[in-house]
Amino acid sequence: MTRVLRRIAARVVGKEKAEHLWSRLEIIGDIALIKSSSIAGMRDPLTVEDYKAIGEELLRRFPYIKSVWLVVGPVSGERLLRTAIHLAGEPRSETIYREHGCKFKVDILRVFVTPRLNYEHKRLAEIARDGETIVNMFAGAGLFSIVMACRKRVKVYSIDVSEDAYRFMVENINLNRDRLKGEVIPLLGDAAKVIEEKLSSIADRVLEPYPRLALNYMRYALKALKGRGFLHVYLHVEAENKRSAIAKASLSVVSRLESLGWRGYAENSRVVRPVGPRLYQVVVDVYAEKAPS
Repeated sequence: MTRVLRRIAARVVGKEKAEHLWSRLEIIGDIALIKSSSIAGMRDPLTVEDYKAIGEELLRRFPYIKSVWLVVGPVSGERLLRTAIHLAGEPRSETIYREHGCKFKVDILRVFVTPRLNYEHKRLAEIARDGETIVNMFAGAGLFSIVMACRKRVKVYSIDVSEDAYRFMVENINLNRDRLKGEVIPLLGDAAKVIEEKLSSIADRVLEPYPRLALNYMRYALKALKGRGFLHVYLHVEAENKRSAIAKASLSVVSRLESLGWRGYAENSRVVRPVGPRLYQVVVDVYAEKAPS
């Protein structure tokens, strides 16, 4: 779709403007998201009218796309919401998104979802072990939690502070009820408070898929563990290249563990995706245990 988008743009608005198009196109359900180059700090000579013309051509070329939006700003705020402008097709932001045999009702303007985490959802589901208790501290609409519980006999406590995300999460649990091998328990609230009050020392595995809070909330992730277990920590790291980003992320996580009186080692670290110029999203899978007094 990347090459197709640039070819469509060249035909609709001309080659000169098309050269400045950020060719990344995300398809979520039947909604297409075009991203303005200005998000990455690049010059964007295309006008909204140019993007609307491109959107109309996408609808004509791909009948399964029903709505096209232009993302004009990076995800922002506590809930990681997009700023987007409707370009063409049905003026709606809700859709049904399918992934790994599961289906999810989402709203691209109310909850964060990206197909670029598709592999991570599957990877963590494969890592999880039958019988585990898992805490997902920043669950959003429930994708990590539900994919895990559809593949393994696990109990996942799925937390989010956003009422919108919680509402979609509950609906998505019900949408996938017949597919679940395990159990997903939705919880509304700040992960720190929920763990302090309800989930202390119960988990074999904890997910922290919110890079902005992962290190600051690690003390609560550790509080949820049964004295030892696995953390999956997602960070945004500035680095010259992927290898450097992985090294910096691993060091940050292990150093943070040690400062909290725990010890651990990174079993696996990988770049999930680039998120900007010299900015990477990295996941660190770490085994942690409380250091002896």
